[in-house]
Amino acid sequence: PPPPPQQLDPENTGFIGADTFTGLVHSHELPLDPAKLDMLVALAQSNERGQVCYQELVDLISSKRSSSFKRAIANGQRALPRDGLLDEPGLGVYKRFVRYVAYEILPREVDRHWYFYRHRSCPPPVFMASVTLAQIIVFLCYGARLNKWVLQTYHPEYMKSPLVYHPGHRARAWRFLTYMFMHVGLEQLGFNALLQLMIGVPLEMVHGLLRISLLYLAGVLAGSLTVSITDMRAPVVGGSGGVYALCSAHLANVVMNWAGMRCPYKLLRMVLALVCMSSEVGRAVWLRFSPPLPASGPQPSFMAHLAGAVVGVSMGLTILRSYEERLRDQCGWWVVLLAYGTFLLFAIFWNVFAYDLLGAHIPPPP
Repeated sequence: PPPPPQQLDPENTGFIGADTFTGLVHSHELPLDPAKLDMLVALAQSNERGQVCYQELVDLISSKRSSSFKRAIANGQRALPRDGLLDEPGLGVYKRFVRYVAYEILPREVDRHWYFYRHRSCPPPVFMASVTLAQIIVFLCYGARLNKWVLQTYHPEYMKSPLVYHPGHRARAWRFLTYMFMHVGLEQLGFNALLQLMIGVPLEMVHGLLRISLLYLAGVLAGSLTVSITDMRAPVVGGSGGVYALCSAHLANVVMNWAGMRCPYKLLRMVLALVCMSSEVGRAVWLRFSPPLPASGPQPSFMAHLAGAVVGVSMGLTILRSYEERLRDQCGWWVVLLAYGTFLLFAIFWNVFAYDLLGAHIPPPP
């Protein structure tokens, strides 16, 4: 714990004098790691009077950072004496992976330092790993049962699953989310699982389970609801809505912070990611309008991909740009949340009333 305020601030001003602070740092009276000491020095040098707010000192020691503290660090980050994390020798395999994640996700060196030294392996990034594992298990179960590993949606027994979204089963509201566990075939599952592990796990390690699970599930829900509005006859399978929400949020974050991102070959990787995502959308369009089997079979929609991308660029970019800052303190977050809530209400009313009012001819449910 930090020294009591009476010891550092006898006049109860709320600030620590420059001389007291300098003596405190050089005498190492506080059990701080080198990164925190560097940040304290930068904080003091960024203040015109050479003072440090006592509460900000407490926040730093307790691994919390207020907005004012982060602004002060940003203004004084040139004073950080430590070399970049990439130059730090003698790291184990796990610490090297954490360093890799820091440079993949975070655009500022001071945030990379903070994340690298603050990160703990517990709790692990369980959400994306659990979702991917569940999707693989469900796919293997249906593949073994039906003896079909490609274009499973064309098997009538597959479409009878209680997890698949079908316009004839709109009243079973859980299907608007559970369809993410079902996949067209091995190629779609492989593509989604690869992106979820390569992009989703690092994002979850940095931004936490709650934020990334919210982003992923918002993309999944937006995907099925968008299909129910724009392509009223189409069933939906696959987690592409959530995957595209993660990918588009990460890519948008990289573009917005292009100068600060230090991930290697970022332009080449950006191009490859866009090509892969575009090819997957193209494949979904082909399955929708030029199916390999007669048109009497179900035709999955591609609108879920586009809806997930929109969620990623809007909601996801807001989440990823607020590293260690409470979302409720940001005006932009409430605007995005209001827009998403409005869309949900519109989609609910559409599913309740529009199908009957428009006389939509939906295929009979399996």
